[in-house]
Amino acid sequence: MPRILGVDIPNNKHVNVSLTYIYGIGPSVANEICRRAQIDPMMKASELSEANITAILQILHDSFVVEGDLRRQVAQNIRRLIAIGSYRGLRHRRSLPVRGQRTRTNARTRKGDKKTVGAIRDRSERKAANK
Repeated sequence: MPRILGVDIPNNKHVNVSLTYIYGIGPSVANEICRRAQIDPMMKASELSEANITAILQILHDSFVVEGDLRRQVAQNIRRLIAIGSYRGLRHRRSLPVRGQRTRTNARTRKGDKKTVGAIRDRSERKAANK
């Protein structure tokens, strides 16, 4: 398994697909990297030579923000939004959808499990809840 920027990319996949395992690299950027490094995108990752891996690393360092630096940059942007009190920052702070999605229904991934709020109708259940 070739190791690029601390990420083990899978051997049995094509190079352009394997590169997408690196945070911040999607399919189009992976194809661009292969083109610049003059590597056949359909070659398996296990067939990469040390020279090919060095070329990929050089391109990544020169042209792209990926992995830890990108994660840090995204986290700083979110912290900045929270600090200035923008609407998006408030949505992040409350763990609600940030990009305008509805929350009356269908926000379970972001909001978590349902928390029922309201009166308990049965007396025995009400007594058990108060204890």
